[in-house]
Amino acid sequence: MKSLTEQPVLMALLATLGTWGLTALGAALVFFFKTIKQHVLNLMLGFAAGVMIAASYWSLLAPAIEMAEQSSSLPAWLVAAIGFLMGAGFLWLADRLIPHLHFGSEKGDEAEGLPTHLRRSILLVLSITLHNFPEGLAVGVAFGAAASGHTEVTLLSALAVAIGIGIQNFPEGAAVSIPLRREGLSRRRSFFYGQASGLVEPIAGVLGALLVTSMQVILPYALAFAAGAMIYVVIEELIPESQKGIDHEGTHLATYGTLLGFTVMMILDVALG
Repeated sequence: MKSLTEQPVLMALLATLGTWGLTALGAALVFFFKTIKQHVLNLMLGFAAGVMIAASYWSLLAPAIEMAEQSSSLPAWLVAAIGFLMGAGFLWLADRLIPHLHFGSEKGDEAEGLPTHLRRSILLVLSITLHNFPEGLAVGVAFGAAASGHTEVTLLSALAVAIGIGIQNFPEGAAVSIPLRREGLSRRRSFFYGQASGLVEPIAGVLGALLVTSMQVILPYALAFAAGAMIYVVIEELIPESQKGIDHEGTHLATYGTLLGFTVMMILDVALG
């Protein structure tokens, strides 16, 4: 019978269920607060951006390059570049096909993706769901890589990715549910939509682990792919959203959040990896 550490798909599922659980825990704050200050919201978004940037390099890109140096006939930089751009391109395509609406936007001209008659609340949740997919994928790929026997990604470093994603999911859950409550939804519905935005992570995590364990030759590409997808989300959504509706001092707070998130994830990855 295989031990738990020898079952990367199960480990990825358990880890992403944990990250989803922290999203739900953050969303549950809607039962205690009806509003969230814009400065606090942007600090949260900045923190999430910092975590994702750090995870993209230390947990994904750097191991991808090291693996490619050892196992690929192509130059390592080319393997990383191909995977990275494919990940960004995948999110670019999803961004243009999946209907969604960013917080603070009005339905209509600012709604993105294919035309739809979905309600505003659904469009807002789809926006967050879009960037939760690469987070779950990153966790799944990391556990798949750890099980492959490559020394570049260990079980502890995969756990570091999951912990980092989970930490930033807590404020992210609140950043979804509380604005929905402010827009008139009941507390229960706001919580439901807030936690639902994280449900895609277990799906993406299992998919990522399955892919890299069944086709190990794609491992460096998959790691770089997840990094490219996460960096796309940071540039396209998190950083612009963290700068909205705030004065000059608020911009500084969003920057501080990014630096703090980056530092927390860097410490986790270096200490555990």
